[in-house]
Amino acid sequence: MKSCLRIPRVLIPREGFETWAVIARDQFTSDREYWKRVERCVGDAPSTLNFILPEIDLGEDDAARIEAERAAMYAALENDTLSKLTRGLVFTERTTRTGVRRGILVCIDLEQFSLEAGVSAPIRASEQVIPSRLIVRVAERRATPLEFPHTILFYRDKKDRAVKDLLREELEQLYDFDLMEGGGHLTGWFVPDYIAADVINYLYTKGDPMFAVADGNHAVAAAKQYWEELKPALRQEELANHPARFTLVEMVNICDPAVVFHPIHRLVKDVETEAFCDFVMRSVKCKREGNVITGLPAGIAGVRIADELCEKFVRVNGGRIDYIHGAKRLQSCAAEEDCAGILLTAMDKEDFFPALKGGALLPKKAFSLGMSKEKRYYLEGREISYD
Repeated sequence: MKSCLRIPRVLIPREGFETWAVIARDQFTSDREYWKRVERCVGDAPSTLNFILPEIDLGEDDAARIEAERAAMYAALENDTLSKLTRGLVFTERTTRTGVRRGILVCIDLEQFSLEAGVSAPIRASEQVIPSRLIVRVAERRATPLEFPHTILFYRDKKDRAVKDLLREELEQLYDFDLMEGGGHLTGWFVPDYIAADVINYLYTKGDPMFAVADGNHAVAAAKQYWEELKPALRQEELANHPARFTLVEMVNICDPAVVFHPIHRLVKDVETEAFCDFVMRSVKCKREGNVITGLPAGIAGVRIADELCEKFVRVNGGRIDYIHGAKRLQSCAAEEDCAGILLTAMDKEDFFPALKGGALLPKKAFSLGMSKEKRYYLEGREISYD
């Protein structure tokens, strides 16, 4: 089905990319110092930090923060901070410690996306979403005229035809800079409409699903929910091209050698540490190193077991579950008072698409595309409202 993708008109800042680009909101959720450093780095400069509510701050006057996001977006539109490109794609190269990861920014049609278990669709969510985490995201889309997503979608192209074609073209460079807080280097080029159509054709392949969310399941789910809210009030002629029907994503080839899967570890907070560790060790064969449980089965099986045990314990005894990138970070967090962790191992990326066949879903936070600092930064945006 070749109606899944659309060539967008992308918004980028006219200058100041170093302070404009900020990492995905769902990172460093147990590291307030990280976000304080970002605030100090940005200062009064135009930045996507003004367009997001980091998850570490959720519950702290969310309505006022959303209103501030709305005002910041309108200010950026009105004071000429943003440049609206002609219709086309953006080709990116992100240099990280695992290599150079290449991506292609395009819009997906939310009519072709499904997050429902057991439902086959050309574009699929890859994992379960947490309904409570959609509330603020949908509220933001209702209130704001723009989107600046961090979503990455996987496609399959063993011959890497799309990227090889783009590397042969002489493209206009849009940006070339170091991302803040050790996020690596990012370069982007504009792909004009007449080239973009051929590139998009390379992205389509046979498979169930054709495309799947690699990172940003909650962002796409929120966009879908908002679109479903809007549809009943729209006239028939508006349905096909309304900007909220689409959302901007970065397409990444899962066959890219720079695509590396990492585990996302579990951390439980505000619990009686000994009681939690004892509960887990009595429930499953494992080991304990300090306040960290190790030795669970590899890959998805271990994730399912860890989630079942954490959720069962918290339901009965209270506490909160967090998701941590990096073994050292988990050990540091688990050493804090009333905290304990479960160390997990990564799933094999070769298992990713087969695991989603027939509308199946991975458990939430089943894997990470790179470590925290390698996550996508907010940079490019687009209009989602006619207001």
